[in-house]
Amino acid sequence: MTDVQEVRDPELPGRLLSLERDALIPLLRSRPDADFALPTTACPGWSVRDVLAHCSAALIRVVEGRFERGVFSPESNDRDIAERAEWSNAQVVDELERGMTEAGPVIADAGGALDMIALGEWVHAGDVRDVLGAPGAYAGAGLPDALTLLVRITRERDHLPLHADLDDVDEPLRFGAPVAAAPPARYIGDAATLVRLYAGRRVDGDGYELAGAREGDLNIFG
Repeated sequence: MTDVQEVRDPELPGRLLSLERDALIPLLRSRPDADFALPTTACPGWSVRDVLAHCSAALIRVVEGRFERGVFSPESNDRDIAERAEWSNAQVVDELERGMTEAGPVIADAGGALDMIALGEWVHAGDVRDVLGAPGAYAGAGLPDALTLLVRITRERDHLPLHADLDDVDEPLRFGAPVAAAPPARYIGDAATLVRLYAGRRVDGDGYELAGAREGDLNIFG
């Protein structure tokens, strides 16, 4: 079984953002404006554009070191989106590209405190890909780094212990608290579906098995 690395890789969050940038930004630049107005299922009330504006704003806050009180609250997120209401879709994408390029070194130097932001951005990119019907939602080239980060974050948070046998990963992974009084929950299925469960996203179909836990128990974003 593969367990979390004892030593944090400070370059991993930035690498995850760069890999997703290289896939997502060209996709967005190729889509018509109408696609940016499509509603998202993962973020009720938000369009594709709203998700992208939220993502770009969050990353620029990281780049510029702007973490005032209440940042990343629902109210703060709504203000960030409203501030970009008059921007063109191309401007939002430009800012997102900048953020995904420049935030990595800042996150690396933060000692782990901002790693969750990189994972959240990667998940939101999956939300957008999912709406647009593009391949690689919650998967793609960044999946190995995302899983490594997810393993470490769930361990640091003493999250529900879970043993995962993933169809598309060679070795089982262990998520959550390293020590538990009871046997860990068990998951069998593909990695993208497991990511959806940890992100609190909708899961369709019955192509996976989860024992010892309910789907909602895995959500780390709440």
